Amino acid sequence: MGLCTAPWQGWGWAWVSLAPLWWAVGGRQLGVALGLGLLWGACYHGLALLWLTGVHPLDWLGLSWLQSISIAIGIWLAVVAWGALLVGIWAMGMAGTSGLPPWLRLAIGVGLFCGLEKLWSFSPLYWSALGFTQSPSNLLVLQWGRWSGQQTVTALLVFCNGLLAELLLRFSLDLVVAGGVVLVTVLLYGWWQLQLPVVNRGEGIRVGLIQGNVSNREKFAPQGTQLSLQRYRNGYQELARSGVDVIVTPEGALPLSERGAYQGMADLLAVYRVPLWLGVTGEQNSLILWRDDPVPLTRFDKVKLVPLGEYVPDFLEGIAQRLSPLEGEFIPGRPDQIVDTPWGRWIVGICYESAFPAHFRRQAHRGGELILTAANNAHYAPAMPWQHHAQDVARAIETDRYAIRVTNTGYSAIVDPRGRTLWLSGLNTTETHIATVYRRSTQTLYVRWGDWLTPLLLAIGTTGFWGYRYKNRKGFML
Repeated sequence: MGLCTAPWQGWGWAWVSLAPLWWAVGGRQLGVALGLGLLWGACYHGLALLWLTGVHPLDWLGLSWLQSISIAIGIWLAVVAWGALLVGIWAMGMAGTSGLPPWLRLAIGVGLFCGLEKLWSFSPLYWSALGFTQSPSNLLVLQWGRWSGQQTVTALLVFCNGLLAELLLRFSLDLVVAGGVVLVTVLLYGWWQLQLPVVNRGEGIRVGLIQGNVSNREKFAPQGTQLSLQRYRNGYQELARSGVDVIVTPEGALPLSERGAYQGMADLLAVYRVPLWLGVTGEQNSLILWRDDPVPLTRFDKVKLVPLGEYVPDFLEGIAQRLSPLEGEFIPGRPDQIVDTPWGRWIVGICYESAFPAHFRRQAHRGGELILTAANNAHYAPAMPWQHHAQDVARAIETDRYAIRVTNTGYSAIVDPRGRTLWLSGLNTTETHIATVYRRSTQTLYVRWGDWLTPLLLAIGTTGFWGYRYKNRKGFML
């Protein structure tokens, strides 16, 4: 399952890789089932998130080799353990359903897995949901994200794996027919969605992107501010002369406070008057839209901060102080921010927020017409930018919006509402790019109703379980 994620993109394995665990936990004692689930979860999340260890070495932050490797491995293990624990709980739940009819086990298994993933999404550590394995390559299946978000894809994957496992346990022609119907329906709907033309109404917005390619090692060196200013000033001039409507830069484009960042670009803004989205780092990690006045047109402050990267959880403060000399923490932005611009209302996410579908759904539900994500992935292994792009592809499909993705070192991209990547930058390259994107006000089922599928699946599984138990109360004991 770990090989299904970007950049390996072996997404086809996701349709069979959970089946062995489903099959193995049937009839097992709860402790054994927990152990098998933990092992499976650790392997999946451990491989999918191995790029987290790429933050080492952190000597550019003043850390010793031992401090750096301890932080890198500690963060990786924490995220892997949290994901593995949820799979372990699911495995125990499935062990407790031994003896139930296949259809009821399928209902419980799918509902429970989706419910646990939903619970996981409310935590500060969230990235490698099962539905994420299909992005960005399997656009046919990703179209189902329009129904109930990422959980729709997770539900389809778990259902198909469960169907395969149940067939291995007890062959049934009914299950074979059901599997065929589901597979054909999934593929036909995805194919139909991809054949539909993207109807662009209204005037397009010419957007200029700047990928400055200033590594963190360079940015935080004595000459880093000057190098960053040079790259982004040159990019701004080039794009402004090309007649774009707005220019965007990545997260933390300038290692300066809000005031310092504006002053660094003020003379160019006064000459060209082309609005500029500028990534700044002060008390908050922010994207600020300026024209030719120090008073911003609008701004967005990052809401989903990275644990141990942008803030230290209270229960880890003692450990963090011993490992790292870092003292500052970002202040999170308000979750209810609305970003109104001269080109309508935008949906904005900064870096880590790409992994949280509800963050984008909320803004789309409140009138957001275009996605802008900004990231700085320079301090991670190369697999991370691919996975970050995969997250943004899924968010574009779920909300039916164009997505502008601008990064420091790659991959920057333009994605259409069907998830097709219209342009993709190189990795570790300095680039500018001009693209025309369009505002959209459509409302997918997911944008309208949120993740309605997960509570429905949980209700079906729970009702079915208690109904079966009541019907067979004399011969069935959990």
